[in-house]
Amino acid sequence: MALVKKCNQPLASVGVMLVAAKPIGDFVDANPTIKMLALSFLILIGFTLIAEGFDVHIPKGYVYFAMAFSFFVEMLNIKIRDRRAKAIETIHLAKKITEDENT
Repeated sequence: MALVKKCNQPLASVGVMLVAAKPIGDFVDANPTIKMLALSFLILIGFTLIAEGFDVHIPKGYVYFAMAFSFFVEMLNIKIRDRRAKAIETIHLAKKITEDENT
């Protein structure tokens, strides 16, 4: 019975990854700063793995906190950028100037 539970867990994980891959990929493509953040996360993980290879222990909590904090700040930046873009789009002039009014 325990074997059945262990076999279903990887299948569920693969299913979630297949379903989430397209929306996450679209989000990353639409936000270049997220792409840079993801690349910096890969560098951070690589550096941590190399340090572990040299028997230098870096607590995982530090790494996870740095990644979560960076992601949170970037989400705030995206939200602020969207609000500024909406504010610029909604500016309306009181009166349109046309060619007929100038003559």
